[in-house]
Amino acid sequence: MRRLLAIFATTLLVSSCAWAPGAHLDSDEDYASGEPLSQEELNQRVDIHPITPQLLSQLQQQQPRTELLPNPQLEQQRQDYDYVVGRGDILNITVWDHPELTIPAGSMRGPAEAGNWVHNDGTIFYPYVGKLHVAGKRVTQIRDMITERLSTYIEKPQVDVTVAAFRSQRVYVTGEVKKPGTLPISNVPLTLIEAVSQSGGLTEMADWTDVTLKRGDDEMQYSLRELYQQGNTQENVILQAGDIVNIARNDFRKVFVLGEVGKPQSYPMGRYGMSLAEALSDAGGLYNTTADASGIFVIRQPEPDSDKLAQVFQLDASNATALVMAEQFEMQPRDIVFVTAAPVTRWNRVIGQILPSLTGIYSITRARSDLQE
Repeated sequence: MRRLLAIFATTLLVSSCAWAPGAHLDSDEDYASGEPLSQEELNQRVDIHPITPQLLSQLQQQQPRTELLPNPQLEQQRQDYDYVVGRGDILNITVWDHPELTIPAGSMRGPAEAGNWVHNDGTIFYPYVGKLHVAGKRVTQIRDMITERLSTYIEKPQVDVTVAAFRSQRVYVTGEVKKPGTLPISNVPLTLIEAVSQSGGLTEMADWTDVTLKRGDDEMQYSLRELYQQGNTQENVILQAGDIVNIARNDFRKVFVLGEVGKPQSYPMGRYGMSLAEALSDAGGLYNTTADASGIFVIRQPEPDSDKLAQVFQLDASNATALVMAEQFEMQPRDIVFVTAAPVTRWNRVIGQILPSLTGIYSITRARSDLQE
């Protein structure tokens, strides 16, 4: 996508579009490799919306609303959770009133060094009990097994079994976290949000709306934004051994500000989104000597099943009160903001020439997405 947008940007540059302050649009030249659209085709294939309070209200109603629902499945999984011992774990076994059967931890070694290591064959050795297969069993099951075997030698033995070190199972946290790596699965259930927190939290480049959980052959998508910002616990899940959690970069979440602005370039949207006013502000504002304040356009890719070439939103900022609407207009990833130096009537001809190239880029992008799917 970045390469395709670079091609589009080059097309604008070659076409004498305003890449630097003071450059003007000349609609008498050939701007694109495709045939320019006529005014009739432009009206049919392109939706051009003036940014008004009514439009802002309509766009807000179209935004998906997160319905905060309880997550009884997660709570039930917490209640039912029980750790399963695996190879490499270290068990701490205590037989009360029989210190000869308990290896105490001293000042020079902790419980992990003094415990019983689960060997590669899934067994441990314990006095009077002998070799005991414990891998794949819960500590309560191991306790009952040892109690039953010791009862031959000890009357009513009181046995306690705990895990001194959790070494057999882990999850992998990769991508845009401050401390990527592995986290152990323990007797306390590890959820997605806890795994991110234990990995140091998100970096500045993290896209918290794009979190992938790979479990075996399955891939699931989650949004930490809904979890952190909106408290949607439906986006939380208990992790299992071998899970891979990847936090994507926010490279895709950019907008492109071009034309008669101070610093025409791409700008990351950030975790909390970006308004049109913020995009213009980051780009240094309108270039005073050449910018036509009535010609601020946002070019947006149409829906995949739409027969439209693009959606175009126009802000007339010649009135300062329009900047209030610019603050309320939410940008979407890969939106193109263009501030023209030409009158709006002339811009209609120019956009009719640019859109064929833009449409070709969208078509190639969609084709690549379909092939990947």
